[in-house]
Amino acid sequence: MTLQAVKMRSRGFICVNAHPEGCRRNVEQQIEAIASSRPAGLAGPKNVLVIGASTGYGLASRIAAAWGFGARTLGIFFERVPDGDRTATAGYYNSVGFHERARTNSLFAASLNCDAFADSAKRDAIAILKREMAPVDLVIYSLASPRRTHPETGQTHESVLRPIGKEYRSKTIELDSERVVEVSIHPASKKEIADTVAVMGGDDWRRWIRALLDEGLLAQGARTLAYSYIGPEMTWPIYRDGTIGMAKKDLEATAAALDAELRNRVGGRAWISVNKAVVTQASVAIPVVPLYKSLLFKIMKAKGLHEGALEQMRRLFFEHLADGQSAKTDEGNRIRLDDREMRPDVQQGIATLWPRVATENLHAMGDFAGYKRDFRNLFGFEVEGVDYNAAVETDVHW
Repeated sequence: MTLQAVKMRSRGFICVNAHPEGCRRNVEQQIEAIASSRPAGLAGPKNVLVIGASTGYGLASRIAAAWGFGARTLGIFFERVPDGDRTATAGYYNSVGFHERARTNSLFAASLNCDAFADSAKRDAIAILKREMAPVDLVIYSLASPRRTHPETGQTHESVLRPIGKEYRSKTIELDSERVVEVSIHPASKKEIADTVAVMGGDDWRRWIRALLDEGLLAQGARTLAYSYIGPEMTWPIYRDGTIGMAKKDLEATAAALDAELRNRVGGRAWISVNKAVVTQASVAIPVVPLYKSLLFKIMKAKGLHEGALEQMRRLFFEHLADGQSAKTDEGNRIRLDDREMRPDVQQGIATLWPRVATENLHAMGDFAGYKRDFRNLFGFEVEGVDYNAAVETDVHW
């Protein structure tokens, strides 16, 4: 046993360790939220593969499938395991908590801790699906990674957050000092654009779906979704029109190609789900976005519209993916779960505040305190009901 009191360690704003009990409590709360709001008699997909299943939207998707529909789930993720006094990553502890509760509730769950981009991951997943779960009726692609080694070329690509064509200037929160500062970001090179698309575009999603099709592991009518974000025009230079945006556009093109292929081969569908801005481990790295989210959360909470990843996935699974429901899409064949964020009154509120927000009024105008708390919650810290002075077992496994 490795009992220790785990105190939050940070490097600036970023947590560099995780609390196993806090992570478990987070998972429990999400499970209870799904189980308690599930409409009577609701049914849906029964064999679900989630690629990128340990945090954020991927974890919430897996919880919604399991406790919303009683689905058997296979989760794919790449997380650091505990090592002596060194804690595991939050995603690892989330997955342990998921498995513990699944066993308690007699739900089948399998997980692979591996590089999802690798061909070996697909082979291992296929073996589990054939043995335990086939045929799969829903595949969720929610992978977020800063780099990818291509399985054919062996080349490692790294994604970057940069504008395209010209320098980008705006304001953001300097997370270490909590000051509102001006930011200037140089445009990406052609190689950086291509590398970002190689990591975050649709190529790996396509490889997963075709591997499953070729093995006959997708059920008739099987569906697949990948998650994306569009956001307001004020963020487009660094997001929608930047390197990440190019990757997202490639993801959308992949969705269209997969939709046609799935319709033809198994009568299935492929969609992009455009989700609301939420706090994620990756989002703090995007300039402008933490400041935008601080203002957004304040406004949406005041209007009773705010949602986290779990609430978004509850809407997706119960209103779009459940039996008897049909996915409601826009003209681009995208499911728009960002509809509340993009309401004109919400965006007008942000546009009014944006020119005025500064270091001195940040906490009054925005909900940066809530943003920080949500971020630390991701690592199992500042979770209500957890005694952070108590020793906990850190070397846990599913």
